[in-house]
Amino acid sequence: MTLSIPSPSLLKPNPRELHSFNFSLNHSFLSGNNELPCTQRIFTSGRRSLTSGTVQVRAKPKELVLGSPTVTVEKGKYSYDVETLINKLSSLPPRGSIARCLDMFKNKLSLNDFALVFKEFAQRGDWQRSLRLFKYMQRQIWCKPSEQIYTIMISLLGRENLLDKASEVFEEMPSQGVPRSVFSYTALINAYGRHGQYETSLELLDRMKREKIAPNILTYNTVINACVRGGLDWEDLLGLFAEMRHEGIQPDIVTYNTLLSACGSRGLGDEAEMVFRTMNEGGVLPDLTTFSYLVETFGKLGKLEKVSELLREMESGGNLPDVTCYNVLLEAHAKMGSIKEAMDVFRQMQAAGSVANATTYSILLNLYGRDGRYDDVRELFLEMKASNTEPNAATYNILIQVFGEGGYFKEVVTLFHDMVEENVEPNMETYEGLIFACGKGGLHEDVKKILLYMNERGTVPSSKAYTGVIEAYGLAALYEEALVAFNTMNEVESKPTIETYNSLLHTFARGGLYKECQAILSRMSESGVARNSDSFNAVIEAFRQGGRFEEAIKAYVEMEKVRCDPNERTLEAVLSVYCFAGLVDESKEQFQEIKSSGILPSVMCYCMLLAVYAKSNRWDDAYGLLDEMYTNRISNIHQVTGQMIKGEFDDESNWQMVEYVFDKLNCEGYGLGMRFYNALLEALWCLGLRERAARVLDEATKRGLFPELFRHNKLVWSVDVHRMWEGGAYTAISVWLNKMYEMFMMGEDLPQLATVVVVRGRMERTSTAEDLPVAKAAYTFLQENASSLFNFPQWNKGRIICQRTQLKRILSGRESSSDGSKKDNIISLSNSPFSPPDRKASTTGLRNGLFDNANSETKMSASTELMTSTL
Repeated sequence: MTLSIPSPSLLKPNPRELHSFNFSLNHSFLSGNNELPCTQRIFTSGRRSLTSGTVQVRAKPKELVLGSPTVTVEKGKYSYDVETLINKLSSLPPRGSIARCLDMFKNKLSLNDFALVFKEFAQRGDWQRSLRLFKYMQRQIWCKPSEQIYTIMISLLGRENLLDKASEVFEEMPSQGVPRSVFSYTALINAYGRHGQYETSLELLDRMKREKIAPNILTYNTVINACVRGGLDWEDLLGLFAEMRHEGIQPDIVTYNTLLSACGSRGLGDEAEMVFRTMNEGGVLPDLTTFSYLVETFGKLGKLEKVSELLREMESGGNLPDVTCYNVLLEAHAKMGSIKEAMDVFRQMQAAGSVANATTYSILLNLYGRDGRYDDVRELFLEMKASNTEPNAATYNILIQVFGEGGYFKEVVTLFHDMVEENVEPNMETYEGLIFACGKGGLHEDVKKILLYMNERGTVPSSKAYTGVIEAYGLAALYEEALVAFNTMNEVESKPTIETYNSLLHTFARGGLYKECQAILSRMSESGVARNSDSFNAVIEAFRQGGRFEEAIKAYVEMEKVRCDPNERTLEAVLSVYCFAGLVDESKEQFQEIKSSGILPSVMCYCMLLAVYAKSNRWDDAYGLLDEMYTNRISNIHQVTGQMIKGEFDDESNWQMVEYVFDKLNCEGYGLGMRFYNALLEALWCLGLRERAARVLDEATKRGLFPELFRHNKLVWSVDVHRMWEGGAYTAISVWLNKMYEMFMMGEDLPQLATVVVVRGRMERTSTAEDLPVAKAAYTFLQENASSLFNFPQWNKGRIICQRTQLKRILSGRESSSDGSKKDNIISLSNSPFSPPDRKASTTGLRNGLFDNANSETKMSASTELMTSTL
């Protein structure tokens, strides 16, 4: 880049300021003809005339002032004199005097020392300083450039695409008394060749032969490479190859690889095979690059098996290929997802006696993992260890990613412990994959330990790692911890991403903490982070769980205004709003909208619609929908869930099928799991299948879902249902009451307080908390099925409590019924048959009381019309 010379004011005082500009000097200056005038101009610009009366005093010429070099040479790399000269030249201003720099080195440095100086500047790409030094040396007697220095200069200028200057230096050699050699010719051939001018390279090859300068292997390799880059015909390339051999120059690995690169880029399979066989016959062993080109060639032709054949030819000939050669072929099969072919190569490699390395196993582990063959991944990893092949960080990272994405969250943590025991140092990719898996699986305790481990080693988590931390805390309803992680992230300048914000939004949304979600949205806006569909999904869910149905629909409508396309999760969230609100017809219409968009409604969608049909006594619709699930041939999950609802798996031996489905869903992460179990429990309870609901809830807690649900200590027995839907809350409270009764009957001491947690966050401190859907439902349920002694305390409206003395009265009063028989439970959990089809009721009354004012229903209808028209 050429910059104009700065104003004189910049040239006056400070060499550092001068050095901060990257000047490119013009050709007339670099030619060396004007060095003295330029030097004079620099120093005369520094002269000052001091006038006192008639006396003028001329300042003494200033000594050379050097700035600080922008790049200093590594100490000890060269001799002291060479190092000093390099640093002086590096700090020289654009018009500084090279002559003054070299004064102190006169007759102290050899031409070999100068060659080292040129090589250093060549590595930096600093052709300006190199050319100035070179031109100065040409005018001197004591340090005239040698042929080696000419070669370095030609190479440097060629690399910088200054071909005219490179040619000029080359042509000057005879006039400067420096004979051209094969090295200077080869440097110029390479200069033209690397920039696509292979015709000039060929002309230079002919010219050097006319001048009786014999090309060497490097020359021919350079010419052939230039011709390959320039697109010379294959026959002409072979002509060069034959010419080379005719002149008695034996091709080496570089020659053959260059020809193979031409085969690879042009898809010449037969030609590549010929080159490879010629190479083997000539006793030249192939390397990683060789097989990379072979794989490229035959991969394009869809004939990777040909590479295996060529490997076998080498094996049978006694030339065992290096493990890296096999790995290239394995990688190619892995990219195509060809497991059988990859394993065939692996076994071929083992049979030939080539020892697999960590890269080999990593390729295969990743291939099995992508295909979901987790048992094969485990078996292969054990085989790796048994073969004494030490796994490296990359191997463990692949395993952590594979099992994390597969839903084997605890196994990921076990892998990390194994990694630490094997003294393999984790890197940031390890931590990100590990925390992501723990976040997805809700393993917040393990996340804490991993953060502590990172802190002990002074490792600051990345944004992705912090997002995983927030996700883990959020799935465990640890709101304060999630916020602390988010704030810490900002303090250590780890910038939150859209995924970070969305994770925090979903954390609050699951619990209906819509006020906290609104605060996060404001923070996003201030930070300039645009909302995406996942952000809106969380907001809709937060308003729905908090009973703010109108706001939920408004959030959905806003998506269109900001041109954010809804996804499948969005449509499911909107359906949940209508179902929560008891709007049967709108729910059915939304369900049909999902279908008409070409999406198979999720199991959650089916369960939600089943529940709303059951609540409104629309049993024909419920039966029809259940039969649709039952006969679904696309999704096994739909089919098994429908069969389970009908009671076909109630037998212990058949229940294993349900457990299998639950395990599969668990692999998708706890976020999906919470939505699934909430929807399923809602359907089961509303259909009167309460025993089945209790069993499903037990399966959910066994898999780590709703970790906050039950707490039991001497002071408090609690059930936390603030993240549950009505059916789930009824089920959990029933199980909790029955368990308390059972423990009471066994003589266990009662706690000081029995608590039902229905609201968390800012809302629990307000009186409106009692009106939230889950709070209202839980309170009504307790009043009707347990006792009126359960009440909201004054100090917290997010809790429904019962004191110990009152709890004892409730439980004691349940010891026997009115007819004197002993009762086993407070709440009867049994499976009732579906209501008969003739029990249908109008849905008119269901809409009353769902919104805050009389006009709310009209607003909802208007919003619905707008919503359905946008899909």
